Amino acid sequence: MGAGGASPAGVGGRVCAGACSGSGRRPPCGSSDPRRLLSLQNFLFHVYGLMLRESPGGDVVRKHLAGLLELSHASASQRAGIALAVGIAAATHMELVWALLEHVGRTKFLRAPHTSSASQGERHSNPNLHWKWVGSTSLLCYGQMAMRAQKQILPWVDNIASRMVYYYSSSSYDHILRKSFLSAAVMLMKALKRESSAQGYKFRQTAELVHCLLFALQKEPDYLVSTFRQKIILVIAGLSSLRPSLTPTVKSTILQTCFQSLYQLPPIESLRSRCPPPKSDPMVLYQKAAQALNLLLQTFILENKSMDEVCFLLQHTEPWLTSDRSEERERAVQTIFLLLKCMVECVKLTEEARPSVLGHQIGLLMLLWWDRVEFTKSHARLCVCLLLQLLVQQKGNVMEFIYLNKMKHFEEKVHKDLDVTFYHLVQAVDDHLTVAQHTQLILTLLRALSNPKHADSDLASQLLLMVFEDHSIKPEQVAEILQGLFQELPAISFKNVQQTVLRAVTVLGTQHTQETVEVLLSLCHPSERQVAPLWKALASNNQLARKVMTLLYIKLKLRPPQLLVRLSEQSELMSMLALGTIYELLYIREYKAIVHWAFAGILLGLLTQLHYLFELGVVESIPEPQEDVLDMKPLGPCSTCLEALKGLFWTTNYWEVFAYLKLLRGWELFGHVETYTEGVTLLARAMAHYDCEVKAVLGQAVICLKSAEERDNIVAILIITEFLNSQELTQYMTRKTMNKFLTLGLTNPSHLVRALSLTGLSSVLMQPKKLQLLRTRMLVLVDSFQKPEPKDLLGLMEILGDTLHRMGPQGVGACSLKLAQRLRQLFENEQEEVRGGAILLYGDVIYSGGRKYQQALKGHAFQSLVPLLFHLADTCPQVVMKTKFTFLRCAILLNWEFRKQLFSKLAWGRGLSAESDIFMCMVESNFGSCHLFLLQAAVYLRSPHKNLKRTAMKFIGGILQDYFTNLCFYLKRSDMKLFRTQFEVLKQEQDSASRRFYRNFLHEVLELSRYVSQ
Repeated sequence: MGAGGASPAGVGGRVCAGACSGSGRRPPCGSSDPRRLLSLQNFLFHVYGLMLRESPGGDVVRKHLAGLLELSHASASQRAGIALAVGIAAATHMELVWALLEHVGRTKFLRAPHTSSASQGERHSNPNLHWKWVGSTSLLCYGQMAMRAQKQILPWVDNIASRMVYYYSSSSYDHILRKSFLSAAVMLMKALKRESSAQGYKFRQTAELVHCLLFALQKEPDYLVSTFRQKIILVIAGLSSLRPSLTPTVKSTILQTCFQSLYQLPPIESLRSRCPPPKSDPMVLYQKAAQALNLLLQTFILENKSMDEVCFLLQHTEPWLTSDRSEERERAVQTIFLLLKCMVECVKLTEEARPSVLGHQIGLLMLLWWDRVEFTKSHARLCVCLLLQLLVQQKGNVMEFIYLNKMKHFEEKVHKDLDVTFYHLVQAVDDHLTVAQHTQLILTLLRALSNPKHADSDLASQLLLMVFEDHSIKPEQVAEILQGLFQELPAISFKNVQQTVLRAVTVLGTQHTQETVEVLLSLCHPSERQVAPLWKALASNNQLARKVMTLLYIKLKLRPPQLLVRLSEQSELMSMLALGTIYELLYIREYKAIVHWAFAGILLGLLTQLHYLFELGVVESIPEPQEDVLDMKPLGPCSTCLEALKGLFWTTNYWEVFAYLKLLRGWELFGHVETYTEGVTLLARAMAHYDCEVKAVLGQAVICLKSAEERDNIVAILIITEFLNSQELTQYMTRKTMNKFLTLGLTNPSHLVRALSLTGLSSVLMQPKKLQLLRTRMLVLVDSFQKPEPKDLLGLMEILGDTLHRMGPQGVGACSLKLAQRLRQLFENEQEEVRGGAILLYGDVIYSGGRKYQQALKGHAFQSLVPLLFHLADTCPQVVMKTKFTFLRCAILLNWEFRKQLFSKLAWGRGLSAESDIFMCMVESNFGSCHLFLLQAAVYLRSPHKNLKRTAMKFIGGILQDYFTNLCFYLKRSDMKLFRTQFEVLKQEQDSASRRFYRNFLHEVLELSRYVSQ
């Protein structure tokens, strides 16, 4: 182009001075239409750029481009025009243009009033603000340079991108900067798409560009008036396809930002109300943005065609799937559905990955199956179907097509009959997940149980029950599932949800009983209340409850030798955990029948466990239970075992055995290794006396006798030798069989077992001929006992008691009445030991007459009630305790109505309240016999023992006050005369208490006498 022709300088001058400069000079065309003016201006910039591109002279190009960049940057059309011309010129002068833009950046951009580096003073000192948006112009220039670079783009792309990032990051953010950067980014992506070799190029500025775009996306308002969101997401999608692939951290940021920008928008109706009528429909804008988001997700998938990538993408939808806002859940489900649908139809997964987190994501979708929004509810099911199809495609087996056809058919029906297909979809999920995925699915459902919304929590429980009922749980899953359930159970707010969950536990326990029991034992200390509902759930099925109790018994028997057990590990032994659990289950109502069923096994297990604890040296002082202390310390192993032993009899209503030991302080014998065998013997004696599960316990004892463990042999032989005195024993086992087991005991390594076996073989049951010898011996002893002053009265009573015990149920016949009569005379003996011994032996004698003399002994026991009642106030505590024992045995023999309540008062009652209750129990159980009690008590008004006399006065006073009418009906004149004679003696007594009693009740006695005489 010559100097005298139309040079670029001349054209540039006219452009700058005319339409391109924005001055007030009238354009050549004479038109005032703004659109035509803009079109003309763009044309001139385009022509100007073409002329510069074709100009060979670098200085000329530099000069005219510098002049072009000196134009004002205030107008959008001006900025776009400048950039267009610069970009076209850069096609042949890339280095020159780059250097010129660098110069502008150093000299103009950094001094512009609205750059981040400009000070407040510089902004006010420069009145010419036409450089204010020079950064935006520069961004457009770089975009146009990329567009026009063609094959030069790859060597320059990273430099261009870095400058775009720089100008964007260093400028004050406004809508002009946002729009310019997006336009530049779009142009850059278009340029890269045209260049086929870009796929193999490694870009260094991708992540920085993405961060800038995300920042712009975050700055978007919470309404829709433009396609800006769509364009940003599309550009990000394009950048994501470049090499190298984005790091997971960058991708995660992209997903979080894009999801937040779209999902947090208000509902569409609300968006429409904010948008002016001429603007685009917000629904259309949202759909376009959603489509762009779907394209972005597809881009990620195409970069990594694996299930791992699918899970990575779905993982970022979790906050929106669990959102409280329905529109957020709906949008997230729609995104997932579109992605999965595209994958099933168009993408073939290349890597066979089975990430466990997929189970969690399927669980989140399943929890939307009852969503109140129909779209969310239906498409959440479809999403699960599509995920299952992907899993089947990934397997690539022969049945793939058949299964896919079924799934498609299911998709069509799922909208019509949701409840019917509910279970089938759950079943399909169970069939196609790995164990790890399945576990994550269940844990997700478990975490949803504590949801404060009833519908969500209820759905989670129903799904959980369906999964368990499908028999899809593997043994290796049980521990993690129950641990998760244990953590969530206290947070469940709704009763019906808790019931459903416990039903699921029942199902799980039925399928995997051993694993379930082992996990429950390991969850926490058995005394923790939080674990009780889980044990209760295992008792809802009788067969399951039996398996559970059997397993606990087996665990109780897992007792490693003392040498292998460290002190710190003692509390963690499986047998200790089983012991504590059995103790707790005794008091759970649901296990009552099962405890009855397993009574014998539990009893032998507890007795041998206590012996094992003594072997380990785990001995602690066993405290006496205190009813008024709320803050009880945790029981030690020995205390737990003993309390479980007591509870076994109390909760199964064998309270007579419990009372037998309680009133003889027999339970205390179990607290020391030295007296342990005495405790077992006394317990077995009580059980034999009251026929407490003798058959079942005998069977377990025989099994223990065959055991290789010495402790089992000891407990077994102690029980068997005592049971030989039971009248029922021959019904359960023949003498021949018993002889075989006892003979086996003679070869036992334990000296105690051998000695007790020999004792058993010499018993009356095994040697019937000894009975007559013992009866003859008993007659001699009774004759000696009836002498006025027999020698060694205590020793004689001890021999009598031992002989009675050895004779067993056959009894001593008529001698029992003579012996009972003599013993009652000794109730008033001056010696405490004699009184106590006589009262204790009396309790044995009244049961020793056999069937022939049973009724006569009952009558004798009735006559002894008042003396025994009064001796409850004996000055000697030992006599009082023995009196309580014999008094209760009389009540049981006479079959009183409130026997158990009487025992409670005898054992734990204190003060006037307990005295009153015992009095009421005795009188009410013998209604119509008050007059007899009155006459028996009157004898004690002359007693030399003050406490007995005082007790008699209290008893008589109570009878006169509370049962006056009864006395009037039953007393005879002769009885009344005798009573008045004894009552009148009190008037002459020296002690004031007797005289005061006489005065207080004289009126009642006279009134009673008047009624009886009529």
